[in-house]
Amino acid sequence: MSLPRPEGDEERCEEQRTGGGRSSEDSTEDAADTETMKPEDPARPAPADPTQPTEPESSARDEHATSASGSASGANLFWWLNKRCLGRGLCVDPARDNYRTMTSLYSSIHPADSVNLSTRTHGAVFNLEYSPDGSVLTVACEQTEVLLFDPVSSKHIKTLSEAHEDCVNNIRFLDNRLFATCSDDTTIALWDLRKLNTKVCTLHGHTSWVKNIEYDTNTRLLVTSGFDGNVIIWDTNRCTEDGCPHKKFFHTRFLMRMRLTPDCSKMLISTSSGYLLILHDLDLTKSLEVGSYPILRARRTASTSDMTTSPTSESRTGPQCQNSDLGSLFEKHTSRSSQREGASPRNSLEVLTPDVPGERDRGNCITSLQLHPKGWATLLRCSSNTDDQEWTCVYEFQEGTPVRPVSPRCSLRLTHYIEEANVGRGYIKELCFSPDGRMIASPHGYGIRLLGFDSQCNELVDCLPKEAGTLQEIRSLYSHRDVVLTTKFSPTHCQIASGCLSGRVSLYQPKF
Repeated sequence: MSLPRPEGDEERCEEQRTGGGRSSEDSTEDAADTETMKPEDPARPAPADPTQPTEPESSARDEHATSASGSASGANLFWWLNKRCLGRGLCVDPARDNYRTMTSLYSSIHPADSVNLSTRTHGAVFNLEYSPDGSVLTVACEQTEVLLFDPVSSKHIKTLSEAHEDCVNNIRFLDNRLFATCSDDTTIALWDLRKLNTKVCTLHGHTSWVKNIEYDTNTRLLVTSGFDGNVIIWDTNRCTEDGCPHKKFFHTRFLMRMRLTPDCSKMLISTSSGYLLILHDLDLTKSLEVGSYPILRARRTASTSDMTTSPTSESRTGPQCQNSDLGSLFEKHTSRSSQREGASPRNSLEVLTPDVPGERDRGNCITSLQLHPKGWATLLRCSSNTDDQEWTCVYEFQEGTPVRPVSPRCSLRLTHYIEEANVGRGYIKELCFSPDGRMIASPHGYGIRLLGFDSQCNELVDCLPKEAGTLQEIRSLYSHRDVVLTTKFSPTHCQIASGCLSGRVSLYQPKF
């Protein structure tokens, strides 16, 4: 095989026929461009066709091309492997928009490693959290412990054996080195990955179990909520060994979970009585009491009918005391929100009762609450008051999604749902979105299910149904011997972690 001859070779060949050739002692690279045999040399016959290379020259060119091709392929492979190790490659960074590649990877995912520290009894796994750079996986355990792992090598890094005096419920990273933990001992602890032998500080302010932690990166304010019904703001800008300045920001009965949207413009609060509270145009710097929160006028009709005039309101929302509690809260704000009609005040409160399939005639409890990474939707895990049904539901923020008009009655609309396995009654199952928001990892019995809005794992805004539809099961993964309580996607790698009631942590990665 011969390589294509570059321009000007015909002139060079004519030159060689007239005595302008070069010595055969020239380099192989030069020989690949021009003829090397001297025409006046009687010991070597001239080739039949001077425009074609001789056999040795053709071989040299082939070897040179093969070497160059091999070098390029090796360089490309090295570049891909290097980026893969750093978590920045095209196929391993879930935050990229190349969702077809990611869908293929997640479809081929398998259990990779399982971690079970049999040397200590750390109890059930209640929460999993990756550091923002994906280099550390933290595990909140039932028996006062926090475990730290390297998710790439699956190696155990450290155990904080007495992180708290009771169950550790939630972990939240403030940056790549600082993280916070909360517990049933009513405290929050701050930790530094560089100095894990001691806490940075302990925060006191709640009077009951602290269940989850949020962090506003804009103001550097830590936000916590607990079963005492309080949402408390902590100023980490003025943190000392004795704690942080704090204030009670909000209070409601039967509080279960609290979340901030990614841009921190809204706060969502779920309750065991089936209500979902939304604080719009959020301003965490304002110290406001519950009685000063105005309810949006445009949505008062829906909220009022849900809480006071619906003939089935008592059966759908639980005991009458729960209904009257939020109903009286609403009545307090009726006159004030009427005065502010047409305005959108800061920290405006909206009270909703989300539709749950199969639960229209019975009460339900919103046990788990998550938000879409782009702020388009909220993800709820709901259970009936009798604990005989569980549902995973996706609700679209209509005012936050540009492809749909704003509803004058309700800012949430049920778009997708699926019924879950009714096992592990009494335990909260924490589900999550993938970093790009196209997939959901949901605890399902002794394993997890990967769910999509459609079978191609398209964006939510690209597959919004006219009526609520069923979430599509992409893949089911089973590697536990007990009920799975929590799942988490890695923010940087194609990896999922899950934890179960018996204390085992499993990692899932693509397998080829």
